[in-house]
Amino acid sequence: MNFSEVFKQSNQLCKVSPDGKYLATCVQYRLVVRDVKTLQILQLYTCLDQVVHMEWSSDSLFVLCAMYKRGLVQVWSLEQPDWYCKIDEGSIGLVSSRWSPDGRHILNTTEFHLRITVWSLCTKAVSYIKYPKACQKGMDFSRDGCYMALAERRDCRDYVSVFVCEDWHLLRHFETETQDMAGVEWSPNSCVLAVWDSCLEYKVLLYSLDGRLLSTYSAYEWSLGIKSLAWSPSSQFLAIGSYDEKVRILNHITWKKLTELDHPATISNTKAVMYKEVERRPGVGSDNLSIQQHITMGSTLFNTQSKYVICPLPVQLPVIKPDLDRANPKIGVSSMAFSSDNRYLATKNDSMASVVWVWDIQRLGLLAVLEQTSAVRCFQWDPRRPRLALCTGNAKLYLWSPAGCVSVTVPAEGGFQVLSLSWHCSGDSLILVGKDQLCLCYMETDNHDD
Repeated sequence: MNFSEVFKQSNQLCKVSPDGKYLATCVQYRLVVRDVKTLQILQLYTCLDQVVHMEWSSDSLFVLCAMYKRGLVQVWSLEQPDWYCKIDEGSIGLVSSRWSPDGRHILNTTEFHLRITVWSLCTKAVSYIKYPKACQKGMDFSRDGCYMALAERRDCRDYVSVFVCEDWHLLRHFETETQDMAGVEWSPNSCVLAVWDSCLEYKVLLYSLDGRLLSTYSAYEWSLGIKSLAWSPSSQFLAIGSYDEKVRILNHITWKKLTELDHPATISNTKAVMYKEVERRPGVGSDNLSIQQHITMGSTLFNTQSKYVICPLPVQLPVIKPDLDRANPKIGVSSMAFSSDNRYLATKNDSMASVVWVWDIQRLGLLAVLEQTSAVRCFQWDPRRPRLALCTGNAKLYLWSPAGCVSVTVPAEGGFQVLSLSWHCSGDSLILVGKDQLCLCYMETDNHDD
Protein backbone atom coordinates (compact mmCIF):
# COMPACT_ATOMS: atom_id res chain seq x y z
CA MET A 1 0.00 0.00 0.00
CA ASN A 2 1.48 3.35 -1.10
CA PHE A 3 0.44 6.98 -0.68
CA SER A 4 0.82 9.95 -3.01
CA GLU A 5 2.01 13.37 -1.95
CA VAL A 6 -0.57 15.73 -0.45
CA PHE A 7 -2.43 18.25 -2.60
CA LYS A 8 -4.55 21.27 -1.71
CA GLN A 9 -8.32 21.33 -2.11
CA SER A 10 -11.27 23.41 -0.88
CA ASN A 11 -14.74 22.41 0.36
CA GLN A 12 -13.76 18.73 -0.06
CA LEU A 13 -14.33 19.07 -3.81
CA CYS A 14 -12.31 16.18 -5.28
CA LYS A 15 -13.80 13.80 -7.81
CA VAL A 16 -12.48 11.16 -10.18
CA SER A 17 -13.95 11.26 -13.68
CA PRO A 18 -16.46 8.49 -14.54
CA ASP A 19 -13.94 6.91 -16.95
CA GLY A 20 -11.35 6.80 -14.15
CA LYS A 21 -8.68 8.77 -16.06
CA TYR A 22 -8.78 12.17 -14.36
CA LEU A 23 -8.91 13.70 -10.90
CA ALA A 24 -10.60 17.10 -10.57
CA THR A 25 -10.09 19.26 -7.47
CA CYS A 26 -11.17 22.77 -6.58
CA VAL A 27 -8.83 25.15 -4.74
CA GLN A 28 -10.85 28.26 -3.89
CA TYR A 29 -11.82 29.63 -7.33
CA ARG A 30 -9.53 27.37 -9.37
CA LEU A 31 -10.37 24.02 -10.95
CA VAL A 32 -7.40 21.67 -11.29
CA VAL A 33 -7.60 18.55 -13.50
CA ARG A 34 -4.88 15.92 -13.04
CA ASP A 35 -3.98 12.62 -14.63
CA VAL A 36 -4.97 9.97 -12.09
CA LYS A 37 -1.91 7.79 -12.75
CA THR A 38 0.81 10.46 -12.76
CA LEU A 39 -1.04 13.22 -10.83
CA GLN A 40 0.42 15.71 -13.30
CA ILE A 41 -1.71 18.80 -13.90
CA LEU A 42 -3.41 18.56 -17.30
CA GLN A 43 -5.65 21.63 -17.14
CA LEU A 44 -6.07 24.63 -14.85
CA TYR A 45 -9.24 26.72 -15.04
CA THR A 46 -10.11 29.95 -13.22
CA CYS A 47 -13.71 30.45 -12.07
CA LEU A 48 -15.45 33.74 -11.28
CA ASP A 49 -15.77 32.98 -7.56
CA GLN A 50 -15.10 30.28 -4.98
CA VAL A 51 -16.59 26.98 -6.13
CA VAL A 52 -19.03 25.25 -3.75
CA HIS A 53 -20.11 22.36 -5.98
CA MET A 54 -18.26 20.48 -8.72
CA GLU A 55 -19.39 17.57 -10.90
CA TRP A 56 -18.15 15.60 -13.92
CA SER A 57 -20.34 14.96 -16.95
CA SER A 58 -21.12 11.29 -17.56
CA ASP A 59 -18.70 11.07 -20.51
CA SER A 60 -15.83 12.74 -18.59
CA LEU A 61 -15.55 15.54 -21.18
CA PHE A 62 -16.93 18.44 -19.12
CA VAL A 63 -16.75 19.69 -15.53
CA LEU A 64 -19.48 21.76 -13.91
CA CYS A 65 -18.54 24.31 -11.23
CA ALA A 66 -21.33 26.01 -9.27
CA MET A 67 -21.18 29.21 -7.21
CA TYR A 68 -24.54 29.24 -5.46
CA LYS A 69 -24.29 32.60 -3.67
CA ARG A 70 -23.75 34.38 -6.99
CA GLY A 71 -26.27 32.21 -8.85
CA LEU A 72 -23.57 31.17 -11.31
CA VAL A 73 -22.56 27.92 -13.03
CA GLN A 74 -19.48 27.57 -15.21
CA VAL A 75 -18.81 24.57 -17.44
CA TRP A 76 -15.33 23.68 -18.66
CA SER A 77 -14.27 21.39 -21.51
CA LEU A 78 -11.31 19.01 -21.33
CA GLU A 79 -11.08 18.64 -25.11
CA GLN A 80 -11.28 22.40 -25.78
CA PRO A 81 -9.68 24.25 -22.83
CA ASP A 82 -10.46 27.67 -24.35
CA TRP A 83 -14.19 26.93 -24.51
CA TYR A 84 -16.42 27.48 -21.53
CA CYS A 85 -20.07 28.06 -20.73
CA LYS A 86 -21.48 30.45 -18.12
CA ILE A 87 -25.03 30.16 -16.78
CA ASP A 88 -26.33 33.07 -14.69
CA GLU A 89 -29.62 32.47 -12.90
CA GLY A 90 -29.73 36.14 -11.84
CA SER A 91 -31.97 37.39 -9.04
CA ILE A 92 -34.00 34.17 -8.85
CA GLY A 93 -31.00 32.52 -7.17
CA LEU A 94 -29.56 29.02 -7.18
CA VAL A 95 -29.54 26.25 -4.55
CA SER A 96 -28.39 23.23 -6.57
CA SER A 97 -26.95 22.35 -9.96
CA ARG A 98 -26.37 18.97 -11.56
CA TRP A 99 -25.79 17.19 -14.85
CA SER A 100 -28.39 15.18 -16.71
CA PRO A 101 -27.33 11.60 -17.56
CA ASP A 102 -26.43 12.53 -21.17
CA GLY A 103 -23.83 15.08 -19.99
CA ARG A 104 -25.28 17.77 -22.27
CA HIS A 105 -27.98 19.30 -20.07
CA ILE A 106 -27.68 21.09 -16.72
CA LEU A 107 -30.52 21.20 -14.20
CA ASN A 108 -30.52 24.22 -11.89
CA THR A 109 -32.88 24.44 -8.93
CA THR A 110 -33.72 28.03 -7.98
CA GLU A 111 -34.04 29.46 -4.48
CA PHE A 112 -37.17 28.46 -2.53
CA HIS A 113 -37.54 25.59 -5.06
CA LEU A 114 -39.67 27.77 -7.31
CA ARG A 115 -38.63 25.84 -10.42
CA ILE A 116 -35.95 23.73 -12.11
CA THR A 117 -34.32 25.23 -15.20
CA VAL A 118 -33.01 22.76 -17.81
CA TRP A 119 -30.20 24.23 -19.93
CA SER A 120 -28.98 22.53 -23.11
CA LEU A 121 -25.29 22.88 -23.95
CA CYS A 122 -25.91 21.74 -27.52
CA THR A 123 -28.90 23.85 -28.62
CA LYS A 124 -28.79 26.51 -25.87
CA ALA A 125 -32.50 25.80 -25.38
CA VAL A 126 -34.02 26.44 -21.94
CA SER A 127 -37.01 24.67 -20.41
CA TYR A 128 -38.65 24.90 -17.01
CA ILE A 129 -40.09 22.37 -14.58
CA LYS A 130 -42.47 23.75 -11.95
CA TYR A 131 -43.32 22.70 -8.39
CA PRO A 132 -40.13 20.80 -7.35
CA LYS A 133 -40.38 19.84 -3.71
CA ALA A 134 -37.71 20.88 -1.22
CA CYS A 135 -36.95 17.55 0.41
CA GLN A 136 -34.10 15.22 1.35
CA LYS A 137 -33.79 13.59 -2.08
CA GLY A 138 -36.32 15.15 -4.41
CA MET A 139 -34.75 14.21 -7.77
CA ASP A 140 -33.27 10.95 -9.04
CA PHE A 141 -32.18 9.68 -12.45
CA SER A 142 -32.63 6.03 -13.40
CA ARG A 143 -29.36 4.11 -13.71
CA ASP A 144 -29.88 3.60 -17.46
CA GLY A 145 -30.11 7.39 -17.90
CA CYS A 146 -33.53 7.26 -19.52
CA TYR A 147 -35.79 8.71 -16.84
CA MET A 148 -35.88 11.35 -14.14
CA ALA A 149 -38.21 11.09 -11.14
CA LEU A 150 -39.08 14.38 -9.43
CA ALA A 151 -40.87 14.91 -6.13
CA GLU A 152 -43.44 17.70 -6.39
CA ARG A 153 -45.67 19.61 -4.00
CA ARG A 154 -48.90 21.13 -5.30
CA ASP A 155 -51.94 22.30 -3.31
CA CYS A 156 -50.48 20.80 -0.11
CA ARG A 157 -50.25 17.33 -1.73
CA ASP A 158 -47.28 15.20 -2.84
CA TYR A 159 -46.83 14.10 -6.44
CA VAL A 160 -44.18 12.37 -8.55
CA SER A 161 -43.46 13.30 -12.15
CA VAL A 162 -41.44 10.98 -14.39
CA PHE A 163 -39.69 12.70 -17.31
CA VAL A 164 -37.97 11.20 -20.35
CA CYS A 165 -34.43 12.60 -20.26
CA GLU A 166 -34.00 12.54 -24.05
CA ASP A 167 -36.39 15.46 -24.65
CA TRP A 168 -37.74 16.22 -21.12
CA HIS A 169 -41.34 15.37 -21.95
CA LEU A 170 -43.59 14.24 -19.10
CA LEU A 171 -44.12 10.47 -19.15
CA ARG A 172 -46.11 9.97 -15.93
CA HIS A 173 -47.57 12.18 -13.21
CA PHE A 174 -49.24 10.71 -10.14
CA GLU A 175 -50.17 11.59 -6.58
CA THR A 176 -48.42 9.65 -3.81
CA GLU A 177 -49.90 8.37 -0.57
CA THR A 178 -47.45 10.36 1.56
CA GLN A 179 -48.02 13.02 4.20
CA ASP A 180 -44.71 14.77 3.56
CA MET A 181 -42.54 13.00 0.97
CA ALA A 182 -38.84 12.88 1.92
CA GLY A 183 -37.32 11.34 -1.20
CA VAL A 184 -37.42 9.24 -4.37
CA GLU A 185 -34.89 6.65 -5.55
CA TRP A 186 -34.82 4.31 -8.55
CA SER A 187 -33.78 0.69 -8.20
CA PRO A 188 -30.46 -0.04 -9.98
CA ASN A 189 -32.31 -1.92 -12.75
CA SER A 190 -34.46 1.20 -13.38
CA CYS A 191 -37.71 -0.77 -13.00
CA VAL A 192 -38.98 0.31 -9.56
CA LEU A 193 -39.19 3.71 -7.89
CA ALA A 194 -39.05 3.86 -4.08
CA VAL A 195 -40.81 6.82 -2.46
CA TRP A 196 -40.66 7.39 1.27
CA ASP A 197 -42.32 9.66 3.79
CA SER A 198 -40.81 12.06 6.31
CA CYS A 199 -39.36 10.69 9.55
CA LEU A 200 -42.72 11.38 11.29
CA GLU A 201 -44.52 8.79 9.17
CA TYR A 202 -43.12 5.29 8.56
CA LYS A 203 -44.08 4.59 4.97
CA VAL A 204 -42.28 3.31 1.85
CA LEU A 205 -44.17 3.17 -1.45
CA LEU A 206 -42.92 1.21 -4.47
CA TYR A 207 -44.06 2.23 -7.95
CA SER A 208 -43.56 0.73 -11.40
CA LEU A 209 -42.33 2.85 -14.29
CA ASP A 210 -45.91 3.42 -15.48
CA GLY A 211 -46.92 4.81 -12.08
CA ARG A 212 -48.69 1.73 -10.68
CA LEU A 213 -48.39 1.27 -6.91
CA LEU A 214 -46.71 -2.12 -6.47
CA SER A 215 -46.57 -2.20 -2.69
CA THR A 216 -46.68 -0.16 0.51
CA TYR A 217 -44.57 -0.98 3.54
CA SER A 218 -44.86 0.35 7.08
CA ALA A 219 -43.10 -1.25 10.06
CA TYR A 220 -44.80 0.71 12.84
CA GLU A 221 -46.95 3.79 13.44
CA TRP A 222 -45.40 5.35 16.53
CA SER A 223 -42.72 7.96 17.01
CA LEU A 224 -39.96 8.51 14.41
CA GLY A 225 -39.80 6.34 11.29
CA ILE A 226 -37.39 6.04 8.33
CA LYS A 227 -33.87 7.48 8.54
CA SER A 228 -32.12 5.90 5.51
CA LEU A 229 -32.75 3.68 2.52
CA ALA A 230 -30.46 1.62 0.24
CA TRP A 231 -30.99 -0.63 -2.78
CA SER A 232 -28.78 -3.65 -3.35
CA PRO A 233 -26.84 -3.49 -6.66
CA SER A 234 -28.91 -6.40 -8.03
CA SER A 235 -32.20 -4.61 -7.13
CA GLN A 236 -33.25 -7.77 -5.26
CA PHE A 237 -33.21 -6.14 -1.82
CA LEU A 238 -34.30 -2.82 -0.37
CA ALA A 239 -32.84 -1.99 3.04
CA ILE A 240 -34.69 0.49 5.25
CA GLY A 241 -32.89 2.01 8.23
CA SER A 242 -35.11 3.29 11.01
CA TYR A 243 -35.02 5.41 14.15
CA ASP A 244 -35.84 2.28 16.20
CA GLU A 245 -32.22 1.16 15.51
CA LYS A 246 -33.21 -1.65 13.13
CA VAL A 247 -32.75 -2.38 9.43
CA ARG A 248 -35.59 -4.09 7.60
CA ILE A 249 -34.86 -5.80 4.30
CA LEU A 250 -37.60 -6.21 1.69
CA ASN A 251 -37.42 -8.71 -1.19
CA HIS A 252 -38.13 -7.68 -4.80
CA ILE A 253 -40.71 -10.38 -5.54
CA THR A 254 -43.38 -9.78 -2.90
CA TRP A 255 -41.94 -6.56 -1.35
CA LYS A 256 -42.48 -8.19 2.04
CA LYS A 257 -39.99 -8.11 4.88
CA LEU A 258 -37.29 -10.78 4.65
CA THR A 259 -35.66 -10.03 7.97
CA GLU A 260 -34.97 -7.47 10.67
CA LEU A 261 -31.39 -6.61 11.62
CA ASP A 262 -30.94 -5.43 15.21
CA HIS A 263 -28.10 -3.27 16.57
CA PRO A 264 -27.91 -4.34 20.23
CA ALA A 265 -25.60 -2.74 22.79
CA THR A 266 -24.31 -6.21 23.75
CA ILE A 267 -22.82 -8.48 21.08
CA SER A 268 -23.30 -12.11 21.99
CA ASN A 269 -23.75 -13.70 18.54
CA THR A 270 -21.04 -16.37 18.45
CA LYS A 271 -21.02 -16.39 14.62
CA ALA A 272 -19.92 -12.75 14.50
CA VAL A 273 -16.30 -11.55 14.82
CA MET A 274 -15.78 -8.55 17.09
CA TYR A 275 -12.87 -6.29 16.04
CA LYS A 276 -11.85 -3.57 18.47
CA GLU A 277 -9.39 -0.81 17.58
CA VAL A 278 -6.66 -0.36 20.21
CA GLU A 279 -4.31 2.62 20.08
CA ARG A 280 -0.69 2.63 21.15
CA ARG A 281 2.13 5.15 21.12
CA PRO A 282 5.20 4.49 18.93
CA GLY A 283 7.89 2.65 20.83
CA VAL A 284 5.45 1.03 23.24
CA GLY A 285 5.52 -2.74 22.85
CA SER A 286 6.68 -4.66 19.83
CA ASP A 287 6.37 -3.11 16.40
CA ASN A 288 6.02 -6.51 14.77
CA LEU A 289 3.06 -8.28 16.30
CA SER A 290 2.76 -11.65 14.66
CA ILE A 291 -0.15 -12.88 16.73
CA GLN A 292 -2.87 -14.01 14.39
CA GLN A 293 -5.51 -11.91 16.09
CA HIS A 294 -3.49 -8.68 15.85
CA ILE A 295 -3.28 -7.14 12.40
CA THR A 296 -1.49 -3.80 12.20
CA MET A 297 0.02 -1.63 9.49
CA GLY A 298 1.36 1.89 9.35
CA SER A 299 4.42 4.06 9.46
CA THR A 300 6.49 5.01 12.48
CA LEU A 301 5.26 8.59 12.71
CA PHE A 302 4.83 10.55 15.92
CA ASN A 303 1.07 10.13 15.97
CA THR A 304 -0.55 7.13 17.62
CA GLN A 305 -0.63 3.82 15.81
CA SER A 306 -3.47 1.39 16.16
CA LYS A 307 -4.30 -2.23 15.65
CA TYR A 308 -7.41 -4.36 15.76
CA VAL A 309 -7.83 -7.06 18.38
CA ILE A 310 -10.46 -9.77 18.19
CA CYS A 311 -12.50 -9.69 21.40
CA PRO A 312 -14.12 -12.73 22.97
CA LEU A 313 -17.89 -12.44 23.22
CA PRO A 314 -20.06 -11.14 24.77
CA VAL A 315 -18.92 -7.51 24.32
CA GLN A 316 -20.61 -4.34 25.55
CA LEU A 317 -20.54 -1.52 22.96
CA PRO A 318 -20.30 2.18 23.88
CA VAL A 319 -23.73 3.83 23.59
CA ILE A 320 -24.49 7.55 23.51
CA LYS A 321 -27.86 8.35 25.04
CA PRO A 322 -29.61 10.71 22.59
CA ASP A 323 -31.61 13.80 23.52
CA LEU A 324 -34.99 12.88 22.06
CA ASP A 325 -36.37 16.39 22.68
CA ARG A 326 -33.96 17.93 20.16
CA ALA A 327 -34.24 17.84 16.37
CA ASN A 328 -32.34 15.08 14.53
CA PRO A 329 -31.55 12.98 17.62
CA LYS A 330 -28.38 10.84 17.44
CA ILE A 331 -30.23 7.56 17.22
CA GLY A 332 -31.24 5.18 14.44
CA VAL A 333 -29.57 3.74 11.35
CA SER A 334 -28.30 6.68 9.29
CA SER A 335 -25.81 4.95 6.93
CA MET A 336 -26.11 1.73 4.91
CA ALA A 337 -24.19 0.35 1.93
CA PHE A 338 -24.31 -2.95 0.03
CA SER A 339 -21.12 -4.47 -1.34
CA SER A 340 -20.86 -4.63 -5.14
CA ASP A 341 -21.41 -8.43 -5.15
CA ASN A 342 -24.63 -8.09 -3.05
CA ARG A 343 -23.07 -10.36 -0.43
CA TYR A 344 -22.59 -7.88 2.42
CA LEU A 345 -24.32 -4.90 4.00
CA ALA A 346 -22.54 -2.35 6.18
CA THR A 347 -24.57 -0.24 8.62
CA LYS A 348 -24.09 2.43 11.26
CA ASN A 349 -26.42 3.15 14.18
CA ASP A 350 -26.02 6.76 15.37
CA SER A 351 -26.31 5.97 19.09
CA MET A 352 -23.17 3.80 18.64
CA ALA A 353 -21.31 6.27 16.40
CA SER A 354 -17.93 4.51 16.65
CA VAL A 355 -19.24 1.12 15.46
CA VAL A 356 -19.70 -0.34 11.95
CA TRP A 357 -21.75 -3.50 11.50
CA VAL A 358 -21.16 -5.92 8.60
CA TRP A 359 -23.97 -8.33 7.73
CA ASP A 360 -23.89 -11.45 5.55
CA ILE A 361 -26.91 -11.05 3.25
CA GLN A 362 -26.81 -14.68 2.06
CA ARG A 363 -27.47 -16.02 5.54
CA LEU A 364 -29.10 -12.80 6.82
CA GLY A 365 -26.87 -12.72 9.88
CA LEU A 366 -24.26 -10.58 11.58
CA LEU A 367 -20.76 -11.30 10.29
CA ALA A 368 -18.48 -8.69 11.89
CA VAL A 369 -18.55 -5.68 14.21
CA LEU A 370 -15.83 -3.01 14.05
CA GLU A 371 -15.49 -0.79 17.11
CA GLN A 372 -13.32 2.28 16.49
CA THR A 373 -11.79 4.65 19.03
CA SER A 374 -13.59 7.62 17.40
CA ALA A 375 -16.92 8.21 15.65
CA VAL A 376 -17.06 6.79 12.12
CA ARG A 377 -17.41 9.60 9.60
CA CYS A 378 -17.63 7.69 6.33
CA PHE A 379 -17.51 4.15 4.92
CA GLN A 380 -17.59 2.88 1.34
CA TRP A 381 -17.27 -0.47 -0.44
CA ASP A 382 -14.62 -1.23 -3.04
CA PRO A 383 -16.55 -1.21 -6.39
CA ARG A 384 -14.85 -4.46 -7.52
CA ARG A 385 -14.23 -6.55 -4.38
CA PRO A 386 -15.83 -7.23 -0.99
CA ARG A 387 -13.61 -4.72 0.80
CA LEU A 388 -14.88 -1.90 3.04
CA ALA A 389 -12.91 1.31 3.68
CA LEU A 390 -13.75 3.66 6.54
CA CYS A 391 -12.40 6.77 8.26
CA THR A 392 -12.93 8.45 11.63
CA GLY A 393 -11.37 11.89 11.18
CA ASN A 394 -7.89 10.90 12.35
CA ALA A 395 -4.71 10.15 10.37
CA LYS A 396 -5.71 6.56 9.61
CA LEU A 397 -7.43 4.53 6.95
CA TYR A 398 -9.27 1.36 8.00
CA LEU A 399 -10.10 -1.62 5.77
CA TRP A 400 -12.28 -4.66 6.38
CA SER A 401 -12.53 -7.74 4.17
CA PRO A 402 -13.67 -11.31 4.94
CA ALA A 403 -10.00 -12.05 5.73
CA GLY A 404 -9.84 -9.47 8.55
CA CYS A 405 -9.15 -5.81 9.39
CA VAL A 406 -6.22 -3.47 8.97
CA SER A 407 -5.43 -0.01 10.31
CA VAL A 408 -3.09 2.10 8.15
CA THR A 409 -1.50 5.43 9.11
CA VAL A 410 -1.38 8.03 6.34
CA PRO A 411 2.30 9.07 6.14
CA ALA A 412 1.79 12.82 5.63
CA GLU A 413 3.90 15.47 7.31
CA GLY A 414 2.09 17.52 9.92
CA GLY A 415 -0.69 14.94 10.21
CA PHE A 416 -3.51 14.30 7.77
CA GLN A 417 -7.04 13.92 9.14
CA VAL A 418 -9.14 11.73 6.85
CA LEU A 419 -12.62 13.29 6.89
CA SER A 420 -14.03 11.42 3.89
CA LEU A 421 -12.95 8.91 1.27
CA SER A 422 -14.00 7.47 -2.07
CA TRP A 423 -12.83 4.54 -4.19
CA HIS A 424 -11.48 4.83 -7.71
CA CYS A 425 -13.80 2.93 -10.07
CA SER A 426 -11.11 0.28 -10.58
CA GLY A 427 -10.86 -0.44 -6.85
CA ASP A 428 -7.08 -0.03 -7.12
CA SER A 429 -6.88 3.24 -5.20
CA LEU A 430 -8.68 5.46 -2.71
CA ILE A 431 -9.03 9.24 -2.61
CA LEU A 432 -8.57 10.41 0.98
CA VAL A 433 -9.93 13.88 1.73
CA GLY A 434 -9.01 16.10 4.67
CA LYS A 435 -10.10 19.60 5.65
CA ASP A 436 -8.08 21.37 2.96
CA GLN A 437 -5.90 18.59 1.54
CA LEU A 438 -6.19 15.28 -0.26
CA CYS A 439 -3.99 12.32 -1.13
CA LEU A 440 -4.32 9.03 -2.98
CA CYS A 441 -3.81 5.63 -1.43
CA TYR A 442 -2.72 2.96 -3.91
CA MET A 443 -3.72 -0.60 -3.07
CA GLU A 444 -1.62 -3.64 -3.86
CA THR A 445 -2.84 -4.80 -7.26
CA ASP A 446 -2.42 -8.53 -6.90
CA ASN A 447 -4.83 -10.85 -8.62
CA HIS A 448 -6.44 -12.27 -5.53
CA ASP A 449 -8.74 -10.55 -3.06
CA ASP A 450 -7.59 -9.59 0.40
